[in-house]
Amino acid sequence: MDMTEIAARGLVLLGCGKMGSAMLAGWLKDGLPSTSVWVLDPRPSDWVKAQGVHLNSDLPANPAIVIVAVKPQMMGDALPAMKALGNAETIFVSVAAGTPISAFEAALGDRTPVVRAMPNTPAAVGRGITALIGNANAGEHGVALAEGLLSAVGQTVRLEDESQMDAVTGVSGSGPAYVFHLIETLAAAGEAQGLAPDLAMALAKATVAGAGALAEAADEDPSQLRVNVTSPNGTTQAALEVLMDEEAGFPPLLKRAVAAATERSRELSRG
Repeated sequence: MDMTEIAARGLVLLGCGKMGSAMLAGWLKDGLPSTSVWVLDPRPSDWVKAQGVHLNSDLPANPAIVIVAVKPQMMGDALPAMKALGNAETIFVSVAAGTPISAFEAALGDRTPVVRAMPNTPAAVGRGITALIGNANAGEHGVALAEGLLSAVGQTVRLEDESQMDAVTGVSGSGPAYVFHLIETLAAAGEAQGLAPDLAMALAKATVAGAGALAEAADEDPSQLRVNVTSPNGTTQAALEVLMDEEAGFPPLLKRAVAAATERSRELSRG
């Protein structure tokens, strides 16, 4: 199934907040006709209203795909309305955190093709990364379709088992917040050394964004990039001796942070 068939049969977007809007913008930019999109959202933004999509209207009888992008706490109300499309050809792709594939099979029917995906917030600027896993009903066909749609907002990776989704949540799902906090604290540390707040924040934002872009573009891995910019007995080495401390530095701190997020994801998935 390609974009032509999606355009012919239709795509349903259930929930169109920040993530849904980012995906919709990417699909429209990639050539999906707005008349092939049905959006269901109780409070659509002015931007969504201006896109020419079918908004809160009757759905097509056999859409190619339903993207579930509602908040997890709204899932109980949203899924029963989709039951008529279950156990058929329509592929359900969920980007809602914490809702396992089994919940969709229970609500929609155990023959329903389901792909679970975990994008992250940089998808809003086309720089996200999304992890995907499908059930047996979705197969390679369904996962490939979801992968193609989600590539509109960044990179995609496939998981071997759904149980990995909790760790993905801990690394890339929640990870942008860790980086935002790094920017905050780096700027505050600059202020403590005498920089004006605006200057410290500008330096911190550009440094983190630039280092991330370099890490993604470079052939060397991050460990080698770190070595490349660390002169013996220089300023960077002095800082890294603090940050790389095995008891109080980044290694134990991030391990604990990712473990906490992963465990919380497991708890939420269990309900």
